Amino acid sequence: LVSPEFRTAFRNTLYYTLLTVPTGLGLALLVALGVNKVRGRTLYRALYFAPVITSSVAVSVVWQYLLNGDFGILNAYLRDWFGVNPPNWLADTRFVMPAIALVSVWWNLGLNVVIFLAGLQNIPRTLEEAALVDGASRFHVLRDITLPLLTPTIFFAIVVAVIFSFQTFDQIFVLTNGGPLDASRTLVFHVYDLAFRDFAFGQSSAAAVLLFVTILAVTLLQFTAQRRWVHDQA
Repeated sequence: LVSPEFRTAFRNTLYYTLLTVPTGLGLALLVALGVNKVRGRTLYRALYFAPVITSSVAVSVVWQYLLNGDFGILNAYLRDWFGVNPPNWLADTRFVMPAIALVSVWWNLGLNVVIFLAGLQNIPRTLEEAALVDGASRFHVLRDITLPLLTPTIFFAIVVAVIFSFQTFDQIFVLTNGGPLDASRTLVFHVYDLAFRDFAFGQSSAAAVLLFVTILAVTLLQFTAQRRWVHDQA
């Protein structure tokens, strides 16, 4: 039977995925659309991509100080600007997973922006220009031409983001070590915890196999569903 710790890790991983994938990809798409046709987009691409090439451990350590409940910059701003009493983000079971999701969205934003910019650059401008000449508004061009032709790129970004979200470990290990009260225990952290703390290698291997099967099933489901909404330029 599946242990209670595994069920907790599975729920937390799903919650983390639901927080990071739509938010991260939606924000990255908005940024990519905003900088796609501006001058110096190569500079913007480099600036947004800079956190991606930074060590995940270094990023997590920095955010550990930013999110500290006693002297963190985020809580200081919330107190001074809005007069609220913010929580201790990494020590509160209600806010720890959204806080970790915030770190992950910020860290991976540049990668998703670059992916979407590459997709936008592959869309023939003649289609958009022809629609504008025929009297279509920019909103209709975005809805009826840009986004449909961008669906292969969106699909690729979703698949990659979901796989990454199920494999998250570094942020959990550095920021919370799975706590408080297992509120941030994820599947990969659970596998690590069983193997290298409890030395239960059999249970750890079983959990790893279940993780692999879960990722495979979710990926196959996405490939099956993509036939209904992914459009090819051809």
